[in-house]
Amino acid sequence: MAETRAVLAMCENIDWNVGRVLAKLEERKLGERTIVVYFSDNGPNGWRWNDGMKGRKGSTDEGGLRSPLLIRWPGHIRAGTKVTRIAAAIDLAPTLAELCEIRPASEKPLDGRSLAPLVSGRTEEWPERMIFSHWNGKVSVRTDRYRLDDAGKLFDMRADPGQTRDVAGEETAVAARLSQAAAEWRRDVLGELARDENDKRPFPVGYREFPATVLPARDGVPAGNIRRSAGAPNCSFFTNWTSPDDLIAWDVEVHTAGKYEAVVYYTCRPADVGATLELAFGGSRVEGKVARAHDPPLVGAEHDRVPRRGESYVKEFAPLALGTIELAAGRGALTLRAPTIPGAQAIDLRGVVLRLAR
Repeated sequence: MAETRAVLAMCENIDWNVGRVLAKLEERKLGERTIVVYFSDNGPNGWRWNDGMKGRKGSTDEGGLRSPLLIRWPGHIRAGTKVTRIAAAIDLAPTLAELCEIRPASEKPLDGRSLAPLVSGRTEEWPERMIFSHWNGKVSVRTDRYRLDDAGKLFDMRADPGQTRDVAGEETAVAARLSQAAAEWRRDVLGELARDENDKRPFPVGYREFPATVLPARDGVPAGNIRRSAGAPNCSFFTNWTSPDDLIAWDVEVHTAGKYEAVVYYTCRPADVGATLELAFGGSRVEGKVARAHDPPLVGAEHDRVPRRGESYVKEFAPLALGTIELAAGRGALTLRAPTIPGAQAIDLRGVVLRLAR
């Protein structure tokens, strides 16, 4: 019962805050001059509230991809208008650009298609299209009627939205056409990056236009005893930092040589205060000491309706300024160590922030 109350409270909170935004627009007489777009992340992270669709977050099936999208523009978009054609997040930029009668600044073609004629009710004719979805090497392709999954199974989404019956053997021409399209998309878009081990790109650091670079635990590589707080990297942090031989590394490429302010986001139990942290890149290094305990509780478990499978619980991390480090331009490993650990472990780490001094 407590879990149900928590979920309903969050729904009420979202509803209340959206209402506040809309009320403020009306108060300032901006309602008819403002397009409000409301949409959500893709797929639930557990087996719940999925309307019978197959898959969840992290899959390329309908249940892992489909999400609601609502657009409000009084006087321009008729209330109750429903667009049944397939669409994707890539359509938002061209749609809003056309509705606002502005031209995108980029001279390169946009991947998406403007839905303005559909939401404005100006047309019922709409050419067929394919929308491709990719996650972790898996690719699926959707048309208005069909979805071809990563295994080559074909589903009639109008008759079978739950993807329970493979019709590839009956609709051979459709299956062949979508399979070829998915293969061409892989070659064109993914290329050598279709496999994660082929993605060797470093993380960029130090563009003057964007002086602050966040290097989260998600992108770090631990060595020694250090482990992640959960199997899925998103929202995870590093823990079990028990030895001076342990380290965390980020493959970075420094664009602008210069002085960088280094800050780590950490938690530390009172009994573990006193560890030193050393951040190094090339021949440069900066060292700081954990002088203050910060040990907040994990949050999230009290709201879960089902046990988590890989996702991390979270907590509030505090900033610790290490000082200034001189970084040379070029690529290399940015490493974080703890040369001295007086307690059971050094810290739990959420990430590192490097800020180029202007």
